[in-house]
Amino acid sequence: METDNQKHNIRELSLQHISDFLTEKGEKTFRAKQIWQWIWQRGTTDFEAMTNLPKPTREILEKYFFFDKITPAQVQTATDGTIKTAWRLHDNEIIESVLIPGHQKFTVCVSSQVGCKLGCKFCATGSLGFKRNLSPGEIFDQVVAAQKAAEEQESTLSNIVFMGMGEPLLNYENVMTAIEQITARDGLAMSPYRITVSTAGIPDKIRRLADDGVRFHLAVSLHSAKEITRSKLMPVNKAYSLQQIAESLKYFVEKTGTRPTLEYLLLKDINDQPDDAKALATYCKQFPVKINLIEYNTVENTGFQHSPDKNRDEFIRFLESCNMIVNLRHSKGKDIDAACGQLAAKK
Repeated sequence: METDNQKHNIRELSLQHISDFLTEKGEKTFRAKQIWQWIWQRGTTDFEAMTNLPKPTREILEKYFFFDKITPAQVQTATDGTIKTAWRLHDNEIIESVLIPGHQKFTVCVSSQVGCKLGCKFCATGSLGFKRNLSPGEIFDQVVAAQKAAEEQESTLSNIVFMGMGEPLLNYENVMTAIEQITARDGLAMSPYRITVSTAGIPDKIRRLADDGVRFHLAVSLHSAKEITRSKLMPVNKAYSLQQIAESLKYFVEKTGTRPTLEYLLLKDINDQPDDAKALATYCKQFPVKINLIEYNTVENTGFQHSPDKNRDEFIRFLESCNMIVNLRHSKGKDIDAACGQLAAKK
């Protein structure tokens, strides 16, 4: 591996690249495995903390490499115990992740991009525009921080959901690399079945997930099974129709044997009427699916309102009468703008 005077992000290197670098510098190659363990098993972002390496080796690493690490800019705790952290990135951009308490366990909602280019009308992140993709290391760091926070509360991190800022499938390579390190035996060794990647519906990327044989869960933010309504809510629907998404999901089910989840945000008088429920039931008959109904969390300047309980309950009853698997998701962290659709990195 050639080196120059410019420092390189060490988390972009493979184990073999690190080994080759050490050979060039006259270092013992078995140190590469030690360095790899510090980076991906222990989540270390400080060469000085790699205490089983000789000081001269650590000095060489410090000279040639850096970590694209994230640092907390603000931490807020909601009344229900949800913790939202605003992270400052190496280029001064801000992202957010949310640690959500459950029954003796925690779930972390991680971001995959700085901002988002899809502009969904009900989502605060969509109003920010798109800045850049997160690196695998920046995604990985959010999970490591969540693990440590859960341990501090004498609990465990049980689930990871890519439902924070950004569209994960538009940062495909980096998200997949991060998941690989999160699930690898020589990484964090978390089960892929505890990971959910949520997308607004990018058909070619859904097919690619299927071809790549992913083992994590896939969720699609649908929010309407009517083309006109969905296009008003989600401009991405003008590029990828509901039927294109359906065909990609059929392909995903056939290739992986995995039942995807459809996320459906209930909005008063927009998508919560009986004919909306019928359209959704008809759409869902094309492939095996679970439906997550989400109660709307207020986002400033959107004009949307929470669906009345009566409408919600009728919506659920109809879907269940069609033998659909339906879950009602109650969002947490509303009082600190940490709930679904509220992440906007305001500070």
